[in-house]
Amino acid sequence: MDAASLPKAELAYVEERKVTEYLLALGHPDGHDKAVFFMSFGFRPQQWERLVEALLDHARGNQLAGKEETPFGVQYVVDGPMRVPDGRSPSVRSVWEQKPGGRGPRLVTAYPAPTRR
Repeated sequence: MDAASLPKAELAYVEERKVTEYLLALGHPDGHDKAVFFMSFGFRPQQWERLVEALLDHARGNQLAGKEETPFGVQYVVDGPMRVPDGRSPSVRSVWEQKPGGRGPRLVTAYPAPTRR
């Protein structure tokens, strides 16, 4: 894929519950490992907005790694370093979905980026 940015990145958004009930929720069956990952870099449920800001910066500051047409819209994959509270820059993959007629891309998920071989 050619180097490109997330379309409509300036309109990207992250729903509060995606962070509080999934990405930073140790009790969530699918989100637990993601919560451990993000919390290991200093993100906390009480300050969930910090993760939202970091994810939006990640989407706007890194290039697309993939794009897929789905029945629900277009999903975009963004890979790259992410600024985190403890100062490190882990490699993160974020997935965004643009629904037809939607206001902008919505975060679907985020997790450690796969390692390249």
